[in-house]
Amino acid sequence: MTLNRRYFLQVAGAAVGLPSVACIAAPLLTAGDAFAQASYPDKPIRLVVGFAAGGPADTVARLVGDELSKALGKPIVIENAAGAGGNLATDRVVKAAPDGYTLLLAASGMIVINPSLYQNLTFDTIKDLAPISQICVQPNILVVHSEVPARNVQELAALARSQPGQLTFASGGVGTTQHLAGELFKSRALVDIRHVPYRSIAMAVPDLLTGRVTMAFAGSTVALPQVQDGKLRALAITSLQRSPTAPGLPTMAESGFPGFDATAWFGLMAPIATPAPIIERLHQEAVRVLALPGLRKRFHELGIDTIGNSPAEFAAAIKAETPQWASVIKESRAKPTD
Repeated sequence: MTLNRRYFLQVAGAAVGLPSVACIAAPLLTAGDAFAQASYPDKPIRLVVGFAAGGPADTVARLVGDELSKALGKPIVIENAAGAGGNLATDRVVKAAPDGYTLLLAASGMIVINPSLYQNLTFDTIKDLAPISQICVQPNILVVHSEVPARNVQELAALARSQPGQLTFASGGVGTTQHLAGELFKSRALVDIRHVPYRSIAMAVPDLLTGRVTMAFAGSTVALPQVQDGKLRALAITSLQRSPTAPGLPTMAESGFPGFDATAWFGLMAPIATPAPIIERLHQEAVRVLALPGLRKRFHELGIDTIGNSPAEFAAAIKAETPQWASVIKESRAKPTD
């Protein structure tokens, strides 16, 4: 229809008391949106992960993605977009169409740490992303190369003080809880150790095993298998309580650093304008798959505890944790250029 003919129909309709084309189209569009939501999903869903394959985030995404694809009846395609502490992945999802077909596997560092660590982000993690559900939480484990002459955290701190600037710690990238755990250790123990960031903590493992990197606060999914095989030595865990999967491992608080808490969580998020019915469908299915005995067993083996909370509870957790990590960043003087 040409512009002149559309204008003619609007004027003619108004003259005889008929509704305008715009008035007729509005309910049709609304009905179309409702139909699209009711049939959701009718094609594959992208789940964007901010870290390389093999790390904790990627492991969680693939385990949950497999079960969600069965529940939703469509493939969940994992898309790794590593870089800038997960900011590349967040930016990609924020800019995606808010139709439920692009989701973010949000790591806590990306959502509650990066806003305080990076000065010029292209997005606002609270205003630009819609929480769906927190999936799980996992502690980090302080591990050292097997030849490091330290059997506990205090011995490691003493070793670092005797060799200022010589010891190194790996992380899965600037702004991750692994990075901030290391910075917090530096601040609390008054040691000078150098940060070596990788695109994922899994990519740091070869250097840890050969001794090119001294230590790491590694996610339990990466650390525990290496510790159980005797390839790395575990000194402490970063949760406030001991883990049921490693009950003999002391916490950092027990090791002389009261209040030391550097656990990581993972959750599902979507672009902010994603329709509420789609958010609710994804939330319901996420909670359902997280209750599956097989998935819970697998997570337990990896030292991970499931959550499965509501979008409102997820939003409240983000609001509460953001200033806490801002305080850690200020205290440790962590910089994204490290």
